[in-house]
Amino acid sequence: MKPSDIKVSRRTVLIGTAATAAIASVRPSLGATGDEVAAARMPLSLSINRRSYDVEVDPRTTLLDLLRENLKLTGTKKGCDHGQCGACTVIVNGRRINSCLSLALMHQGDECTTIEGLGEPDRLHEVQSAFIKHDAFQCGYCTPGQICSSVAVMDEIKRGVPSHVMADVAAQPGFTETEVRERMSGNICRCGAYSNILDAIMDVGGATS
Repeated sequence: MKPSDIKVSRRTVLIGTAATAAIASVRPSLGATGDEVAAARMPLSLSINRRSYDVEVDPRTTLLDLLRENLKLTGTKKGCDHGQCGACTVIVNGRRINSCLSLALMHQGDECTTIEGLGEPDRLHEVQSAFIKHDAFQCGYCTPGQICSSVAVMDEIKRGVPSHVMADVAAQPGFTETEVRERMSGNICRCGAYSNILDAIMDVGGATS
């Protein structure tokens, strides 16, 4: 058979890719015992809510699982576990990220802030207070991620970080409802409290912009 006689279809490529991925994922584990896999832990040092942590983690551990399972900081929620809902949003080195998509070992030496680090029951962050004032939650499951994103969004606008709705990305973004809606679009509220969330953010951001 000549090379020119071989016909490659999209289906063939997809099947071959899937098979290759399956083999690659299985081969490293062949012959490895559970104890050997568990022993493959690596040291990690980072700061979370202004407190230093030195831990050993499985290289496959996400930042979200480190927070919830290892350190028992359960304020950060696991929603979709695919980076689509924003429930796991935390602030790392001043930028908001989906902690479910980020491996813990990627954050050596980083400063992470979770909902627990923003405020306390007797001394709430101004955004937390605004969420209560405007009834910006119902079931509350997405609220930690919403609040962490809100804090980061206000900082982004203040620093002049551009967004997709800006006509001129070199200009200073304004603190408008359109800007806030665009920047908060990665945080889903399945209860539909979006208008109240927007009111809370505009209340705080409008007073400080």
